[in-house]
Amino acid sequence: MISRMDTLNPNWFLRARLKTRQLLLLIALDEQRNIHRAAEELHMTQPAASKQLKDLEDMLDVELFERLPRGMRPTIYGETMIRHARMALTSLSLAHEDIVALKSGLAGQVEIGVIMAPSMSLLPRAISRVKEQSPQLRIGVQMETSNILLERLRRGSLDFMVGRILEDQPDTDLQYEELADEPVCAVARVGHPLVTAQGLTLEDIAGGAWLLSPKGSVLRYRCDMMFRGAGLSPPTNVVDTTALLLISSLLQQTDSLHVMPVEVARHYVSLNILSILPIELPCRMDAFGIITRRSHLLSPGAGVMLDALRVAAAEIY
Repeated sequence: MISRMDTLNPNWFLRARLKTRQLLLLIALDEQRNIHRAAEELHMTQPAASKQLKDLEDMLDVELFERLPRGMRPTIYGETMIRHARMALTSLSLAHEDIVALKSGLAGQVEIGVIMAPSMSLLPRAISRVKEQSPQLRIGVQMETSNILLERLRRGSLDFMVGRILEDQPDTDLQYEELADEPVCAVARVGHPLVTAQGLTLEDIAGGAWLLSPKGSVLRYRCDMMFRGAGLSPPTNVVDTTALLLISSLLQQTDSLHVMPVEVARHYVSLNILSILPIELPCRMDAFGIITRRSHLLSPGAGVMLDALRVAAAEIY
């Protein structure tokens, strides 16, 4: 017999040695409402079925079925066990399907959402690693701001995302796994006069031409507060845009400045497209991480992709 303290332990069923056969019997009894017909359905003898049911009731110390003159019906305890038996067997069936998918080379689809910074090094490293092992896995990537990606994740159009939870009271269905913070820097074209300036300050750059995220965005707010915190007015000569191709093109053709994540800036520096200004900005974005939904069961492909992201994050961050 299982004690009350045992049943409070999530692993009580391991000590009870609950059998899959008993779960199948519960479902058969619920459908047939007759021990003889349930036994026949499972290719068991009636005495064997009766013994399995009694053993289960003894383990739980409750009566699962009410015995009637012509059949039986589940008690409130029985209805609870039947519901969970169906869930357990469904989960086992899904596990088998996942294993078949893994053995067949993960031919499926995974949809990932990502903000800009981790799309530069984290995601490419993880994708290349997964593709080496599972070339048939179709990987879809959507790069947007966190608020847009969060809405898509809630709708189910993404398996998971790499970004930020921005709300003061995040959705309880969302699970967040922090990866890294996101410092930002000021960038300009290669050869810009400020690139070699000594002792560069915020006052030196506040009055210049800027390409910034639109008003209302988190990064624009942080930039404006950075200047205000130094007793300066935020830049007024501004082009508002998040279009990266336009930003990089304008930066190369003008003396405009721009604020972007350090990880993204280093990528452009490595290509000799942009330069990082010699000033440490007292401004940074909140940390980002992997965001999943607790209510969403990941496919094998999504699970493998998620594991690869964690490995790549440990290497990079």
